[in-house]
Amino acid sequence: MARFMDVHHGMHGITADQLHQAHQADLAIEKDEGVHFARAWADPDSGTVYCLSEAPSADAVQRVHTKAGHRADEIHEVPLTV
Repeated sequence: MARFMDVHHGMHGITADQLHQAHQADLAIEKDEGVHFARAWADPDSGTVYCLSEAPSADAVQRVHTKAGHRADEIHEVPLTV
């Protein structure tokens, strides 16, 4: 499976609890698309949220986020790790 980093914009003021709830919403349905969301980070001041996942495709990642109610603005495959 490939690794992806996706980005959500416009989430100004997001709290730790809201980030946790959004991540839990992804985890609840990720298996439907063969995706695993490993981690999520947020910058409340800029309104940017980042999610790291393993998935068969960027489309699968987007389908989970869309079903969970927070479509990603960008999805980048991350083929190299150190």
